[in-house]
Amino acid sequence: MSTSTYYLYGMPASLYTAKARSYLRTHRIDHVERAVGHPHYQQDIMPTIGRLIMPVLETPSGQLVQDTVDIIDFLEQAEGLQSVVPDTPVQRCVAHVLEIFGGEGLLRPAMHYRWNFDEENLDFLAQDFAGAMILGGDAAQRAAVFALASDRMRSAAAIFGVTPDTEALIESSYAEFLSLLSSHLEHSPFLLGGRPTIGDYGFMGPLYPHLARDPAPSRLMKQTAWRVWRWTERMNSPLLDAPEYGEVDPELFAEDEIPETLTALLRYIAVEWVDEICAQVAWLDEWLGHADDVETGGVVGGKPARRTPGSVTFAWRGTELTTGVFPYRLYVLQRLQAAYADLDDEGRRSVDVLFAEVGLTPLLTLRARRRVDRVDNREVWGHEQDPSL
Repeated sequence: MSTSTYYLYGMPASLYTAKARSYLRTHRIDHVERAVGHPHYQQDIMPTIGRLIMPVLETPSGQLVQDTVDIIDFLEQAEGLQSVVPDTPVQRCVAHVLEIFGGEGLLRPAMHYRWNFDEENLDFLAQDFAGAMILGGDAAQRAAVFALASDRMRSAAAIFGVTPDTEALIESSYAEFLSLLSSHLEHSPFLLGGRPTIGDYGFMGPLYPHLARDPAPSRLMKQTAWRVWRWTERMNSPLLDAPEYGEVDPELFAEDEIPETLTALLRYIAVEWVDEICAQVAWLDEWLGHADDVETGGVVGGKPARRTPGSVTFAWRGTELTTGVFPYRLYVLQRLQAAYADLDDEGRRSVDVLFAEVGLTPLLTLRARRRVDRVDNREVWGHEQDPSL
């Protein structure tokens, strides 16, 4: 256990802060959480990182680490912790898929249930956002801060495909997700067995701050998916909070097993998200083919705050959906593909069988003509490569 203090800068309402916070808490790493309204963040950290983004981890030596993927990788090495990426081939690749889907594929329900239920949510959100973004200040200042943040995040919701035309589909899709995840958690306290993996931390991002904390979706989760709500509590606990399971073996499923309940959830992920990520990578590949200012090592978007170069339309649940295109998704996909490439032939065959069965095969090879890497807490364009679309 660490004897030195880390500082986590974020806010209770933040999706990605929840992922990093959960990791720090469940591993009992000595840390203090500070709001992004803290003077040190405003005056020192944000100018260094180059954008208002969260979370940011400040290490005991003063090093800054931004992005939850990098934060967890850093902490595992710095603290000498057991990896939250499974050792066995199928579970390793499945854990990466779950992490990616949590951070990128559950954004529509997270944003819909936060910003389209003002009657229940708005008063809570106004206090929750202002309390983290401005320390002190009078009522008018706090209201202005929330109004600005609210306008920005409502616009972001549309970029993720949350529109009046898609609300009913989002709600039916999320209800299906809750049902599948509840069924899986009926016999297992975590996604892959008796301890959390990178997949659990990926799911924690949207499922806790947006969908278990905000009043409207919190009520929905508690009434229709109690086991999911209990899982969010468990993922914030420094001790194993799972008395409803009796004696828990703190190991992953034996023999690289993927239970049928998790296989069903993977099929859902394939239907929900594979067409979207394929469309995004294809759009990026075509865009890269015409972009004159892209060079190896250059910041994606030209500046750190620009996260998307355009939008793409694709088929989703019987309709056409338009979303922003996010090069960062290439970065997280590459991690899955690197894990797959590192397997021996037998391991890859095992992964191939499962991914073909559930419809996830494209994720193993999908790539644009350039990589996306992260250097100095920024996404940068990596080397050129042959695309696979």
